Amino acid sequence: MTDLKFQYIDWQTNSNRQAHHTDKFYNQDVILRRGQSFDVSLTLNRLPRSGESLEFIASTGPSPSELAKTKAVFPLSRGTNDGNWRAQIMSQMDNTLTVSIVSPANAPIGWYTLSIQVSSQGNNSTSKLGMFILLFNPWVQADGVFMNNNSEREEYVQEDAGIIFVGSTNRIGMVGWNFGQFEGDILTICLAILDNSLNFRRDPTTDVARRSDPKYVGRVLSAMINSNDDNGVIAGNWSGNYGGGLDPRNWNGSVEILKQWKKSGFRPVRFGQCWVFAGTLNTVLRALGIPSRVITNFNSAHDTDRNLSVDVYYDPKGNPLDKGSDSVWNFHVWNEAWFVRTDLGPSYSGWQVLDATPQERSQGVFQCGPASVTAIREGDVNLDFDMPFIFAEVNADRITWIYDPIGNQKQNSLDPHTIGKYISTKAVGSYSRMDVTEKYKYPEGSSQERKVFEKAVGKLKPNSSFGPTSAGDVTNEERQPSISGKFKVNGILAVGKEVNLALLVKNLTRDMKTVTVNMTAWTIVYNGTLVHEVWKDSITVSLDPEEEIQHPVKISYAQYEKYLKADNMIRTTAICQASDEAEVVVERDVILDNPTLTLELLEQAKVRKPVNVQMLFSNPLDEPVKNCVLMVEGSGLLLGSLKIDVPTLRPKERSRVRFEIMPTRSGTKQLLADFSCNKFPAIKAMLSIDVAE
Repeated sequence: MTDLKFQYIDWQTNSNRQAHHTDKFYNQDVILRRGQSFDVSLTLNRLPRSGESLEFIASTGPSPSELAKTKAVFPLSRGTNDGNWRAQIMSQMDNTLTVSIVSPANAPIGWYTLSIQVSSQGNNSTSKLGMFILLFNPWVQADGVFMNNNSEREEYVQEDAGIIFVGSTNRIGMVGWNFGQFEGDILTICLAILDNSLNFRRDPTTDVARRSDPKYVGRVLSAMINSNDDNGVIAGNWSGNYGGGLDPRNWNGSVEILKQWKKSGFRPVRFGQCWVFAGTLNTVLRALGIPSRVITNFNSAHDTDRNLSVDVYYDPKGNPLDKGSDSVWNFHVWNEAWFVRTDLGPSYSGWQVLDATPQERSQGVFQCGPASVTAIREGDVNLDFDMPFIFAEVNADRITWIYDPIGNQKQNSLDPHTIGKYISTKAVGSYSRMDVTEKYKYPEGSSQERKVFEKAVGKLKPNSSFGPTSAGDVTNEERQPSISGKFKVNGILAVGKEVNLALLVKNLTRDMKTVTVNMTAWTIVYNGTLVHEVWKDSITVSLDPEEEIQHPVKISYAQYEKYLKADNMIRTTAICQASDEAEVVVERDVILDNPTLTLELLEQAKVRKPVNVQMLFSNPLDEPVKNCVLMVEGSGLLLGSLKIDVPTLRPKERSRVRFEIMPTRSGTKQLLADFSCNKFPAIKAMLSIDVAE
């Protein structure tokens, strides 16, 4: 009698991928989700007889072990669901068995090898059946990333394009981003990110075993998306000079970044800023099956000394100063990932902040989170991970200091309300902005918000009898300013045009006032980095009781042209002083609009049919624009990205560029374009395209 032998396996790839919601991935691997059964057909030389047995071995990582739960040996049986690996026969036909295999809902994710061990007449033979990828499973309740709401799950796991909010509190803008988590090779690159981490290099056995926990995986990824301590993906740069790499504003999505990282032998891709880190982390989280979204916080505090306040400095002339290490960013972008917090208890489950932008070290490495959004709202800054830093980003007090002419600094004002505004994310199923500020904090000005702030300060300084703003309020009471000021925008704000503002100064009292005003304007990067002073002015005005004057502020294109960065931001500051009183600091960041870039679809888009798109751009300047490049990408619309050199444009000339795309998937897809030239470093456009079968 011949020994029982394994001959062939059919992975039933298509039906398994459909059942496991992995059918959108372009790569042809067997991609499965944990905690859910999958079917394979095994062909043997004959059917097993009494005394013969089949056992499966599923293993992951470089040194799999049953103890670490990175290896499982399980028989073919009618076994019950005990939360472990199991296999049972569903049907048999001739010599072929259809077997259903289930992985635990807490199995480590990653690449697995499946083998079969045949015991026949005292002989054992082992055959490798093949490899598969196991992912987190938001569709299964037993998985820690389970998301109950179907439309949210579609948005936060399956949506491969989105938008990221940028700008400032008075000018919220948005850029499109191609997450592209299903593109060919992206999933395998995402798994390679884990295998390049410091944790894996130090102790691969433990690292792979811990990949069962979304909390652990999220934290590792927050370290690996930046390149500061490891073979991470993106090098950050906020200097305004991006030689040797790409201006962060030029990226259209994560796909090109991840491919470039792999192609270069895992060397950092240059350069990124916060939305680039967040867009890329979003791709990786969604690819691995962790529901995630991109969050933008306006007026985001960077508190380096964990005292829940940020200090901002000015000189008497109105120049913002790069003193101290605290700063306030016009906006900052991070991620939220959705999973349970078994370490903190059920009330802290749900959305967790992960931040891949390298700002401060955490446990010696540039990583941040996961921090429970609920815990941030409640001021529980003593919990893991990086709670004080993230709490300060949305709720620090802003303290303004002014240096006098001989270099002494004095506190000018304390503002508990300006940090953490319009916290935003893309709405489910549409491109509108959803405001999630109330998830991070109680309403500004409410007693509840101050209570939480005091609780947070108390937890950071257990021995302090600190009543946060009470001390500040007293000093402010003593010297309520007798004047007020604000900048008002007149006319349009556009690159190439004069910036036209007015400073409004008002006497709030019934006495005459003489006011000295020192004003400056600087070009800046969005995180507050000063680039160059482009304008300054000083005036002294006499104000009648309750009088308001307007002083024009005009900054010509010639003044700012050379120093404007891709953020298009100019910070105007005025320091107003009535005699013998504290200064009043007035500040406004203005964002100049780029000229419009338009994309037009020239015919109906159909799957696997080339279709023409037209780009329209007019040079608004009285001088030529040179070195023009158009970069286009969009998942499901073209493979890879398109780079088109556009001829030099004469003053006021209109450009029309046609190019071809080849849709590969039906449904609504997002085409993204970035146009750059010597005068406009990054002009964005996006177009939603409905692709028919």
